[in-house]
Amino acid sequence: MPVNQSKTRIKKTPSINQLSCDMSRVATIILGGGQGSRLYPLTRSDCKPAITFGGKYRLIDVPMSNAINSGCQKIFIVTQFLSKTLHDHIFKTYRPGSFSSGFVEVLSVEEKPHTKAWFQGTADAIRQNLDYLTDVPIDYFLILAGDQLYQMNYQKMMKVALETDADVVIAALPVEESQVNRLGILKINSDARITDFVEKPSDKKLVEKLKVSPSALEKFHLKSNKKSVYLGSMGIYLFKRKALLKLLLTDMREDFGKHLIPTIIKNGKAVAHLHDGYWEDIGTIESYFHANIALTKEKPDFNWYDEKQPLFTNSLHLPASKIYQTKIQNCIIGEGSLIDAKEITHSILGPRSKINKGTIIKNSYLLGNDYYHSPAQEGQPSKCYQIGENCRIERAIIDKQAIIGHNVELVNKNNLTEFNSDNLYIRDGIIIVPRGACIPDGFSL
Repeated sequence: MPVNQSKTRIKKTPSINQLSCDMSRVATIILGGGQGSRLYPLTRSDCKPAITFGGKYRLIDVPMSNAINSGCQKIFIVTQFLSKTLHDHIFKTYRPGSFSSGFVEVLSVEEKPHTKAWFQGTADAIRQNLDYLTDVPIDYFLILAGDQLYQMNYQKMMKVALETDADVVIAALPVEESQVNRLGILKINSDARITDFVEKPSDKKLVEKLKVSPSALEKFHLKSNKKSVYLGSMGIYLFKRKALLKLLLTDMREDFGKHLIPTIIKNGKAVAHLHDGYWEDIGTIESYFHANIALTKEKPDFNWYDEKQPLFTNSLHLPASKIYQTKIQNCIIGEGSLIDAKEITHSILGPRSKINKGTIIKNSYLLGNDYYHSPAQEGQPSKCYQIGENCRIERAIIDKQAIIGHNVELVNKNNLTEFNSDNLYIRDGIIIVPRGACIPDGFSL
């Protein structure tokens, strides 16, 4: 398998925050190799971190921006599945002269002696890249996921690491019982030292033992309610360099949450950094959809209008959007869009969206388009990527380069939970039009 290893140098750090911890001795590793089967068909042609959100960003921009805003200057991104779009975005966005004197280095899966070519899990992905990671003179490794939505200054984790001399600091936050079976759940003592950790527990007795009292949460100045009675791992780890290398070479199993985190809790010192802000794991169509639509609220939980914590992405160099006689309420509209609809409410329209007369769109996310028109084929004219006239679209995700004909109704009339066809899917009751699909005139679902 070919090696795809590229490094981009970046020269200037923006004076965004007054940073107090020296992050120059930290190497950040962003895991971007997940297949994302639960996000299919959005991951049919892209890996999870390359999926767009919020009308203009890609999920990888979240950990990248958090890292840059925290003063992290040495960044590795480990990739595997369908990574071309992700690589292109990284090279275009985080190019020389953009942010700092550090670097952004992409590490792709490669065939090596005595190893399986594909990464077998989160820990295995790092283990297979140790030759590259250990070349950098640092004291800590900060490990991040590439498919989460949140804002965090990682210097707070560094402060915990220095004050406690922990082998690993794990970011955690209060979660409700409904989330327990999809996260790693941990228990802590009065000093925030982690005493127990179970990945996605399902046994009722075990789940009951992992409960945290509201008074314990309040001691750490965390907002609590009757539903938030557990501490969920955010999948964000700050390891001492020596501790991580020892762990990876003594416990040869594949996954951090399932295997290595319980090992280091038992044999080392693991401490929790308790996060009191918004966080969402974008692991399913339902979570992806709701996280995006929530951005259209008047005061969204994820504040991306904070000048002190800017969210970076690639500039598209498009003109401002043009909106005709359209009633618009609580919407986010990407640049370069042409809107002549009847009504659009609680929706996001990505770049180059074209919506025609009489169309009503509610509670939907249109990812936009990479081009205004399809390339002309031999004997066939170029087609415009657009939503036709007099359509009604509700609770839907329309992927890029889709063509929706006139008088189309996509509202899930029969309240289906699941549905599969070449040009349409339904997941968790949400309609999905995959990339490049063409829906004919008069179609109704």
